[in-house]
Amino acid sequence: MSVTAVVGANWGDEGKGKMTDYLAQKSDIVVRFQGGNNAGHTIINKFGKFALHLLPSGIFYPHVTNILGPGIALNIQAFFDELNSLLNRDIPKPKIYISNRAQILMPYHLLFDQLEEQRLADKKFGSTKSGIAPFYADKYHKIGISVSHLEHPEYLRERLESIIQPKNVILKHLYNHPPLSPQEIYQQLMSFKPQLDPLIIDTQKLFYQALKQNKSILIEGQLGALRDPDHGIYPYSTSSSPLAGYASVGAGIPPYQINQVIGVVKAYSTCVGAGPLVTELFGEQADQLRNKGGDSGEYGATTGRPRRVGWFDAVATRYGCRVQGATEVALTLVDVLGYLEEIKICTGYDIQGTVTDDFPATIHLDKAAPVYQSFQGWKEDISSIRDYKKLPTSCRDYVGFIQDYLGIPIKWISVGPHRENLIKI
Repeated sequence: MSVTAVVGANWGDEGKGKMTDYLAQKSDIVVRFQGGNNAGHTIINKFGKFALHLLPSGIFYPHVTNILGPGIALNIQAFFDELNSLLNRDIPKPKIYISNRAQILMPYHLLFDQLEEQRLADKKFGSTKSGIAPFYADKYHKIGISVSHLEHPEYLRERLESIIQPKNVILKHLYNHPPLSPQEIYQQLMSFKPQLDPLIIDTQKLFYQALKQNKSILIEGQLGALRDPDHGIYPYSTSSSPLAGYASVGAGIPPYQINQVIGVVKAYSTCVGAGPLVTELFGEQADQLRNKGGDSGEYGATTGRPRRVGWFDAVATRYGCRVQGATEVALTLVDVLGYLEEIKICTGYDIQGTVTDDFPATIHLDKAAPVYQSFQGWKEDISSIRDYKKLPTSCRDYVGFIQDYLGIPIKWISVGPHRENLIKI
């Protein structure tokens, strides 16, 4: 039996989709444990190129059971749209189930997210406007809607009326927006029920039985450690925890069963949305790195927004690996840096004259200036290399320095966008 968590150690967009896609080959179950369709995993395989948002990365393997755990934000329309878009591309119908304890991302969550970003104007947090913050706010305010509520129509109708009444007051007096109709929303939800019913199961029971049968479980995180609301760059964070420590809660697996945590780390820094990025590059230098990045440039898989880019931030990444509890590291997109004569790594922050290698609270990051160490570039295409020892010496120097700084073994190096472009050390 093995339970492996694949989680991001940066700001998200680290290349987790490729790792989960690769590891799913030998997994029995793949689980999404938090977040919604506000972020995406890009996967390239024999079927083509895909940006997954809600669907777990095991959906391309017929033998894998894919699970959306109780910690996710289920946008039902987006879920079925995404699933149907894959089936229309001749992907074999996957085995996929949704926890009966999962909660539904409602139409008013999307609306409030959009209206609030408009109201905040230049002080906005850079939301994807996918309704995630309002969803989790309602969840912890105990006014969420569970998929299990669809089995009790009268209860659902009464609950919606109770929930929407105060929301309409806010819509009128804060946003000057027309009121919501509880009846319309009720009818919309119930229209999904025939499609949804066959997919809803008790996932906690499934995991309990799978662990007893020594099944292999892969847990898939969204975004990265620096977007965590407790340990990340709050308030420029997401609204659920992308940490491996939360996976036991968001999936429903005992914490002691998670015996491997792969922290996925990008070979340079990228960030979508607002918030501090200490090593950020600008102008032509940034454009060049952005356009070289990934297989089609550094643009958000969900929003299409250009990602902010910068040199590798070892201070932030070491912190991210620590809060993730990473037992090993997968270093991705190393091949992207092959065009550079010189590559820099941030090894410290100069905060008003004091240099530190500790990652501080968010309020201090705007005052931080990066302290760099420079490395010689390798100026070579490394995408066909599968043996670590065959990498250029300067590339191994770069990887080795990162490993020493992080204090965690790098066991995987991604040297291209495809599943096979991977070096296992």
